[in-house]
Amino acid sequence: MADDDYMALLDRAKEVLPETIENHERFELPELDILQEGKTTVFKNFIDVTDKLRRDPLHLLQFLLRELGTPGNIESRRVVFKAKISSQTINEKIQIYTETYVICSECGLPDTKMVKEDRTLILECEACGARRSINVRKASKSDSQNVLRVGDIIQILISDVGKKGDGIGKYMDYIVIVPGTAKGNNVNAKITNLSGKTAFGSITAEPANR
Repeated sequence: MADDDYMALLDRAKEVLPETIENHERFELPELDILQEGKTTVFKNFIDVTDKLRRDPLHLLQFLLRELGTPGNIESRRVVFKAKISSQTINEKIQIYTETYVICSECGLPDTKMVKEDRTLILECEACGARRSINVRKASKSDSQNVLRVGDIIQILISDVGKKGDGIGKYMDYIVIVPGTAKGNNVNAKITNLSGKTAFGSITAEPANR
């Protein structure tokens, strides 16, 4: 075949091909819509998340309740947890769920389904055909004991003072900031806000519950 004929055929083949044969966009979940109402936390777009994950809402709910150590239930398209839980904490748990039950470890795509073989749960990828057993991380008792939540009351020794004059102490692996305290004070503090491993508290006369 002449070179010109070959190039002409190649050009024609390129014209009928789609611009992108495979479009492996980065898998992203909807931004979590979390609202705190009194002593409860409302996960408003819970069903939107399960739709994106292509998983049974009850399966994700049971996982979250076990990991967060709190009761809760589905109400229409949302979930109501019977405790104050930060958006960051819920997001971290959903990331663990996604990595465990959804994402293929071979191609990194979410095009998977769960199948049960004997007593083993298998994650089967519909994109690349890879299969792996699902290793479920069990939340230990120490996990729940080592997590602070808004509303917890702790006893803490103020070991330092920050630049703004607020007392600072260490509780488990959290840095706790308590305004109105001085170095050496041993106080009961109610956790009012959390940002990662930094907690903010206020002095309270209530007895510590942790």
